[in-house]
Amino acid sequence: AIRILQGMFQGVVFPCLHELWTHWAPRSERTHLVLTALDGIQMGTVNALCLGELLVEFVSWESVFYIFGIFGCIWCFFWGRTIKDRPEEDQSISQAEKEFILQSLDDVEGQSKHPWRAILTSSAVFACAVVNFCQIWGSNTILTKLPSFLKENFNYEVAPSAFISTLPYLATTIALKIAGSQADRLTGLCTTTQVRRNFTCASFIAQVILMLAGALVLNAIQTSILMSLAVAMRALGWAGYIVNLLDLSPRSAGVMMGLVGSVGTIADITSPLVTGLLTPNNTVEEWNGLFLITAGIFLVGCFVFWFLDSGELKPWSIEKREQDKNSESSSINDFSTNL
Repeated sequence: AIRILQGMFQGVVFPCLHELWTHWAPRSERTHLVLTALDGIQMGTVNALCLGELLVEFVSWESVFYIFGIFGCIWCFFWGRTIKDRPEEDQSISQAEKEFILQSLDDVEGQSKHPWRAILTSSAVFACAVVNFCQIWGSNTILTKLPSFLKENFNYEVAPSAFISTLPYLATTIALKIAGSQADRLTGLCTTTQVRRNFTCASFIAQVILMLAGALVLNAIQTSILMSLAVAMRALGWAGYIVNLLDLSPRSAGVMMGLVGSVGTIADITSPLVTGLLTPNNTVEEWNGLFLITAGIFLVGCFVFWFLDSGELKPWSIEKREQDKNSESSSINDFSTNL
C-alpha cells in the first residue's frame, strides 16, 4: 500500500515540472533547462546507490529509509520557500532577467479549459506517447536485466561493484548536458520539428546499435560499457519528445505530460513481466531474442515519431486561447448590458 501511494505521488512530478517550465523556460533555453532538471534524477540515483550501499553495510537497512526520508523533507522545505509559479512572483531575480523570461515565453495566460478532444486526437501527442512507451520499455529491459545477463553469460557479479551499477546513470548525466545545449543551439538553425525528430530518432537508432553490440561482444566489461552507453543515449530522446510537449501547447504541456507518462507506466509494468517470460532458462538464444524484440520496439517508436511528430505550436492551442478570450469578452459585455 505504501509503494502504491509512493507511485501515485511520484506520478505528478513530471506534469508539475512541465507546468512550471511553461512559465519559466524561454524558448531559446527550453531544452537545456528541462534536461538539467532530468539530470538531477540521474545524480540522485547515483548517490542513492552509493550511499544506500554504505548505510546498509555500516549502519542498518532501516537507516536507508530514515536518511533519504529526512533528505526529502529538507528538500520540500527549501522547494516551498524558493520556487515560485511565475517570474513575476520571484523577488530573487533581477528585473532584467525577469523581463527577458517574460518576453521570451509563449502566451500561456487566460486558458480556462484544456482542449481535451484535440489533445487526445493529436498525432504529435500520440507520437510522444508511443516513443515514451518504447523508451521506458528499452531502458527497463537493459537496466533491470543487465545484471542477470552478465551473470548468466559471463559469470560476472554486478552487485559488488558500485561503479558498474552507477555507470548507466553517470553516462546519462554527461549525455544530458551535451544534448540540452546542442538541441537549443540547433533550434536556431533548423525548425523545431527537425530538431525534435532528429534527436529522438538518433537516440533510438543509437540505442539499438549499442544494445545489440553489447549483446554480441564476449566480454563482461565491454558489454557493461556498451549497454551503459545505450542507456545514456536516451538523453538525446528526452531532448526530443519530452521537451516537444512544451512546443505543441505550452498551456496544456502539464496534462499532456501526464497522459504520456501514464502510457509509459504501462511499459514499466509489462516490460519486466514479458522479459521474464522470454528468458525462462537464461540461455544465450533467449537473451538474443529479447534484445532483438527490444530493438524492434525502438525502431517502431522511431518510425512513428518521424512521421507523426511536429515541433510547432498546434492550431488548437491558439484556437482555445482565442475562444477563452472571446468568452471572457462576451461575459464582460453581458454584465455591462445588465447594469
